Amino acid sequence: MNKSDPKPETHQSVETYDYALFGEVDESSLDGIRQIIGRRMTASWQNVPHVTHHDEVDVTELESLRHQHNQGLDDGGQKLSTLSFIVKACICGLKEFPDVNASLDETGKTLHLKRYYNIGMAVDTPLGLIVPVLKNADTLGLSELAAGAAQLAGKARTGKLGFADTEGGTFTVTSLGKIGGTGFTPIINAPEVAIMGISRMKQKPVEHDGKIALRLMLPLSFSYDHRVIDGAKAARFVGFVRDLLQNPDRLIQAS
Repeated sequence: MNKSDPKPETHQSVETYDYALFGEVDESSLDGIRQIIGRRMTASWQNVPHVTHHDEVDVTELESLRHQHNQGLDDGGQKLSTLSFIVKACICGLKEFPDVNASLDETGKTLHLKRYYNIGMAVDTPLGLIVPVLKNADTLGLSELAAGAAQLAGKARTGKLGFADTEGGTFTVTSLGKIGGTGFTPIINAPEVAIMGISRMKQKPVEHDGKIALRLMLPLSFSYDHRVIDGAKAARFVGFVRDLLQNPDRLIQAS
């Protein structure tokens, strides 16, 4: 390149203009938390090659089993959540596919495989999306996962999270739950290398035992860092998680 040529820009910013030229405009400042989230998400999107693998899980048996368990509880017993089953299945998947529970260093040459399982759970709060981390989640049973997730979500929504509650994550689960959607592309919570997105479950006619039946289906959206995980491994990981969720007794036994 000739010395007189301008240096290429690495990241181009989006151009803005005076929007009031075309009509009335109101302005409001983004709060500090929203700005931090924006910077982290932008850095992840610009530096990590994202790919998203979509799948559906038949959770008819899981939800039936979960409701039976919750209805049989005495007063004060910990109810199981759908999220607790999903987190447990993901932890089993991380143990089967260690590359998914890892971080790539800045040089792109060294992969840090983590032997601990700290699961981040994205929580929608008045201040924006916050990701508290459930530490050593692999040591917890389904009831303990449900209780731990509910406790962290409550602290996040009331502004009571400490810094220690948000650090050390190895894998993140983000759920749109009852809000809706049939799938999305969650942005990886770098330096993690993958994130599991959950959309709203709904009944759909699908093939089941050789017949068309109305089944409760849950969409999964698994985003991964393509430098570390290729498409085949991503599909196998999601398939492993899907098979566990479709056989919830195995997850109860794993607890």
